[in-house]
Amino acid sequence: MSERFLPYGRQWIDEADIAAVTACLQSDYLTTGPAVSAFEEAFKAAVEAPHALSCHSATAGLHLAYDALGLKAGQCAIVPSITFVATANAARYCGADVIVCDVDPDSGLMTPETLSDALTQLDGRTGLIAPVHLAGVPCDMARLSELARGHGLSVVEDASHAVGSLDESGAPTGACPHSDAAIFSFHPVKTLACGEGGMVTTRDAALAERVALARSHGIVRDASRFERTEGADEPWWYEMQTLGWNYRMPDINAALGLSQLKKLALFAGRRRQLAQTYEGLLAGLGPHLLSPAGRSGVDPCRHLYNVRIDFEAVGKSRAQVMAELRDQGVGTQVHYIPVHQQPYYTRLYGQQNLPGAERHYARTLSLPLYPMMEDEDPARVVTALLGVLGL
Repeated sequence: MSERFLPYGRQWIDEADIAAVTACLQSDYLTTGPAVSAFEEAFKAAVEAPHALSCHSATAGLHLAYDALGLKAGQCAIVPSITFVATANAARYCGADVIVCDVDPDSGLMTPETLSDALTQLDGRTGLIAPVHLAGVPCDMARLSELARGHGLSVVEDASHAVGSLDESGAPTGACPHSDAAIFSFHPVKTLACGEGGMVTTRDAALAERVALARSHGIVRDASRFERTEGADEPWWYEMQTLGWNYRMPDINAALGLSQLKKLALFAGRRRQLAQTYEGLLAGLGPHLLSPAGRSGVDPCRHLYNVRIDFEAVGKSRAQVMAELRDQGVGTQVHYIPVHQQPYYTRLYGQQNLPGAERHYARTLSLPLYPMMEDEDPARVVTALLGVLGL
């Protein structure tokens, strides 16, 4: 391998990011401080949401949102099978059951049809649904929300992949016109990097207040909200009024996130440009190799370029294809092993037949996609892939 290695995803850190973190390191705050507030203010403006609350990961954000919506034992969360396990696990943290929903076999998204099937398992229970904008492609939130509300369910968007994406109306993902909250991830391979980090956006002021309280141990320091009067005039006084967690984002991470957010238009534009280049290179190569499926009318900022390959038809296993591509300097990944096939969930709920999810999983492979790729890199990737597949 003489050419540089292309991972499936990679952060873009420049001198401005380094300077922002260095300035934070030289300030009085390393944990929660002014950078956190500045990042939250800038992010809510970027996604056109009234409230944005940072936390230390998207997993924490999901847990906080589910908890703030009152999810508890005896209730359930409907989540798609094609997602990272955190979407489902956060419901278990709350003591609720998980109904794993099938997905469209091409896009991997929860659809009104697959949600309708999952709703038959409610058996009178309440709770929430958590559609996932897989690879950055927005789900049909208007129709999903209508179905959920009709059954008394809350709606949380797992938007971990979708910062910079636009829905059918042109609204940014995170504005929450059809949901109670949206959750974002700032893991290094995502569009914006904080090292680790998450954000909860919402239009509901009361929900935002509950999230803010729970992410910091349920502790109140505002004297006007104290429940006790004894000691309330002391400068050190605080009250733990509910059970919470240490889910706060440190200022170091927020400083990086704020610097990265200033480049969102650049990052999103570059991802769209690279995806368009891939589309042109893959056009007409089917049926054994197909570009990622999307949804009409939406404008995704793709986190993943997840092509569909008929491995059986080309006569090679996915593992073999990945190994041969790696030998040529091309990294790939699989997103995701279906949740309903994970041992934890099969022990809880038994074996389930979700043909859409299984069909999607059998064919998916994520190719390199990140802003620092060079213009000629997609052609290099596709040439290597065609050679490995014998197409």
